[in-house]
Amino acid sequence: MEYQVAADALNGKVILVTGAGDGIGRQAAISYAQHGATVILLGRTVKKLESVYDEIEAAGYPQPAIIPLDMMGATRQHYLDMTDTIEQQFGKLDGVLHNAGMLGVLSPFDQIEEKAFDEVMQVNVKATFLMTQALMPLIQKSEDGRIVFTSSTVGHSGRAFWGTYAISKFATEGMMQVLADELSNTTVKVNAINPGGTRTKMRASAFPAEDANNLKTPLDIMPLYLYLMAPEGKDVNGQCIDAQPK
Repeated sequence: MEYQVAADALNGKVILVTGAGDGIGRQAAISYAQHGATVILLGRTVKKLESVYDEIEAAGYPQPAIIPLDMMGATRQHYLDMTDTIEQQFGKLDGVLHNAGMLGVLSPFDQIEEKAFDEVMQVNVKATFLMTQALMPLIQKSEDGRIVFTSSTVGHSGRAFWGTYAISKFATEGMMQVLADELSNTTVKVNAINPGGTRTKMRASAFPAEDANNLKTPLDIMPLYLYLMAPEGKDVNGQCIDAQPK
């Protein structure tokens, strides 16, 4: 499907992007800003966030904001405080792209280490859950709120040796479906994107021998990311959409 949105589709919107320092998150933040959104850049590495900030500023897009946060160690209170800060600074929140994620170690199921399992679950599931819970009262005030989660091909169909990551993405899709169903009669739409194989550092760590030049870039898959945040995508709810359908 061809996803297209107007050049000013996100004018006046405030959108939070997690994992905004590089890869898909970085590109999504820039693309949202290009289409008129004020973007809040969340990530754990300030230097990377500042680089994205500078790029958005230099292009003349709406001035973004930075929230440095390590989702591995953040508590419920951190997310509540963050929500208060966003409300005080911007008065609203129209969208959140849950893009931050952790691959963990690829290994046979019986060799998955508990610590490694807990870390992936903490970032990919629990932190995302706590952040969404904290942000919900604010996002429900939006006239057209959007929550977009990030899944994976192994979040639809489990694959050998991908245990921890696959389980975390099955959980992510389940969280999205529950929330979409609960909010189906509200102004908030909840969906997920499976980006597919994309030229990112995470992909390279999972497939070190692969020729990255054969992969789509984050920019290539942005039409779907824009569509699910824009007025054009207002009728989509409870879906996990593949950015690169077979």
